[in-house]
Amino acid sequence: MDRRSFMHRTVQVGCAALALALAVVPAAEATALYTLKIASVAPEGTPWASGVTEFKAAIEASSGGRIAVRPFLGGVLGDENETVQACQRGQIQGVGASTGAVASIVPELNVLELPFLFKTAEEADYVLDTVILASVEKSFKDRGLVLGFWSENGYRSFGTGYGIIKSPADLKGHKLRSQESPVHLEMYKQFGASPVPIPTTEVLTSLQTGVIDGYDNTVLYATAAQWTSATRYYTLTNHIYQPAAIVFNKAFFDTLPADLQTQVLGTRKGLMQKMRKEIRAMQPFLLENLKAMHITVYQPTAAELATFEAPAKIARDNYMAKASAGEKALYSQIQAGIAAYRKR
Repeated sequence: MDRRSFMHRTVQVGCAALALALAVVPAAEATALYTLKIASVAPEGTPWASGVTEFKAAIEASSGGRIAVRPFLGGVLGDENETVQACQRGQIQGVGASTGAVASIVPELNVLELPFLFKTAEEADYVLDTVILASVEKSFKDRGLVLGFWSENGYRSFGTGYGIIKSPADLKGHKLRSQESPVHLEMYKQFGASPVPIPTTEVLTSLQTGVIDGYDNTVLYATAAQWTSATRYYTLTNHIYQPAAIVFNKAFFDTLPADLQTQVLGTRKGLMQKMRKEIRAMQPFLLENLKAMHITVYQPTAAELATFEAPAKIARDNYMAKASAGEKALYSQIQAGIAAYRKR
């Protein structure tokens, strides 16, 4: 499937989902006691968009119409950091965002994005779901937020317009977009690149105008946001596994009766597993789509990936040396969980 076919399919699916969502808004809000506005930068037609749409349907049905869910997708309410902050302030009641963005409010989450922390997505699932969940939920509540459930952005790799990335030397001196995160900035510093921290909504134009030479993100997000239209090379370094989360404003959540709170959080397990499964299943298809767009997709050898290990360790150590007590405590839990998983 070429880029045109992929984007056509994405638009078709997205428009159908949006039409369904908008069709029920007036009826739902007419009888609803509570309105939950939830924002995401994920474009229509992505697993994130379908997950939010399914969340809407499930909550409105299980609540008997007492809660109306209004999705705002594609960054229409602002970039990730902006919408996370709006959720904390209560301007919106929910947000779906990467942990890199949520960490702007809950800094403990920064440690989840240290480079080359998790070897596999399954290892990350184990740590997120069984090892650190209780302590992370407390950190959210302390900042006026409630963790609904985890999802994921996935493994981040490098997309550039100038060449494949076989070692950090191939990044040296190049301007690459960095997520607005201290962990990501430290990683790029140690890899020798010149990081440019800009919102996701500005990346495509920056690629097209030469403000940046490349970026790191998942193939799913890069495709959905059309960054791939300005990409010539995509190198599968998988250097950061990035979770994501559905998050609610705590003041709003606390106003809900106990049964509605249970119903809102009751979607956690099913939707979490479904979204992860769908996102991971799309990876091979999306990589083939890149090749159809004449983008060179490169899988580094083990020896090439090994060249990233030393600077990645320096980045982890440098960040943790300045980390807060909360971040250090969470990092210790993560390390213990990883060790336990690898012994199974």
